[in-house]
Amino acid sequence: MQSFPSRGVVMLPANIRHILGIKGDNQLVAETTADGLLLRPAVTAIEIYSDQRIRAFDEAELAKELTRRHPRKKSAR
Repeated sequence: MQSFPSRGVVMLPANIRHILGIKGDNQLVAETTADGLLLRPAVTAIEIYSDQRIRAFDEAELAKELTRRHPRKKSAR
């Protein structure tokens, strides 16, 4: 008899994975519904930044750091 991991792993038959386009390493989200359990693909958004966008982030962080270290003094009016 085959033993199965006890960490909440769900095994789906290969033919069902094939029909649904699910690969072995895909992540799924499990939700309970009034009808039972719903499994759906987990969506992970990946954003790739251009060099220009990275420089903008760096400049914004530098400006925040300089402001934190050297706050502007209020002018006397």
